[in-house]
Amino acid sequence: MANLSWNEIKNRALDFQKKWENEKRENAEKQTFYNEFFEVFGLSRRRVASFEEPVKKLNNKQGFIDLFWKGVLIVEHKSLGKNLQEAKAQAFEYFEGLKEGELPRYILVSDFNNFELFDLDENEEYKFEFKDFYKNIKLFGFIAGYQKRVYKDLEPANIKASELMGKLYDRLAKNNYKQHDLELFLVRVLFCLFADDTGIFKNEDFKYLIEDKTKEDGSDTGIWLHQLFEVLDTKIEERQTNLDETLKEFPYINGSLFENAVK
Repeated sequence: MANLSWNEIKNRALDFQKKWENEKRENAEKQTFYNEFFEVFGLSRRRVASFEEPVKKLNNKQGFIDLFWKGVLIVEHKSLGKNLQEAKAQAFEYFEGLKEGELPRYILVSDFNNFELFDLDENEEYKFEFKDFYKNIKLFGFIAGYQKRVYKDLEPANIKASELMGKLYDRLAKNNYKQHDLELFLVRVLFCLFADDTGIFKNEDFKYLIEDKTKEDGSDTGIWLHQLFEVLDTKIEERQTNLDETLKEFPYINGSLFENAVK
């Protein structure tokens, strides 16, 4: 589960941009830049990544990765205006020299102004300028602890899902939920699963909410569901302006399904 909300990360990204918008030199402030880059996402660089990591290249010569997070990220950085093709080639050469367990999913190259991020698992490449960093923060969700969301066709609700709903009913019944409230709660959950499956909710938003926003032990799942049900019952223009970014993605559901709070 991520520690920071996307709203907080966006605000940090804007502050980070203001501070670094005029930097040009490769070496003078590079390490400070990436230390603060990681702080945007609430993570200390020291905990996960090292600078100038030694690596043997394919020609058996020694190389040094600008920033290396084992199994996750390689960064190659150049001074402003330098050809990023060279940085890219260098990064992939270093990649080939790593051991199997060290191979990262992401490669980032930059010259302070231009950024290119490669997702090797998905074979995707993203390019943007530093002035648009705050618009592209979700590309770096892996730093903050967010899982990348891969969208795919899902099978509709089946017998197994029905069995799981039955088990959930039994478990909640033991916790002294009143029958009407319990049945209403399960209908709402079933609707949310259906909405994910049929596209009423964009990009499996309900699944994302449960998997990435709630605690692993489930201790705050009820709180998040209560907030979600309120949001679904509130028209877009009437919602709080400081609403969590994840909840903002959900549409208004007209009708009485989400009208009253479940006790």
